[in-house]
Amino acid sequence: METEFYNDVPCSSIAVESIISVGTGGLIWGSCAGSYDAKKLGLTGIDRASFVAKTVGKYGFQCGLFAGIFSFTRCGVQRYRKKSDWVNALVAGGVAGAAIGAGTRNWKQVAVMTAFLSGFCAIADQSSAI
Repeated sequence: METEFYNDVPCSSIAVESIISVGTGGLIWGSCAGSYDAKKLGLTGIDRASFVAKTVGKYGFQCGLFAGIFSFTRCGVQRYRKKSDWVNALVAGGVAGAAIGAGTRNWKQVAVMTAFLSGFCAIADQSSAI
């Protein structure tokens, strides 16, 4: 059924749906982490609100960016290969990991993030198919 879904819906629609759902999770996580960190730093008032807002935006953006790149790449690779298997998630995880790691401008971190997310996504994709 997933193969039919990926063939009928444009990859851009799948990416937007992923950005919205995972980005929302990032916003929620950012609100929890931001308020916790602000309390740890002893921030109050406007400073606390500003810190929490920046944290919420950062987490939401990063999670949405990863989800969009991953789902768009996975969909495109799946359509190109005409197969639905773990290789699609491996490639998409590598591309998304490289994109996120590239923000650090440290090639060692790019390689580590690419390898980690590529493997993690392939394992997660394979386990969801079982």
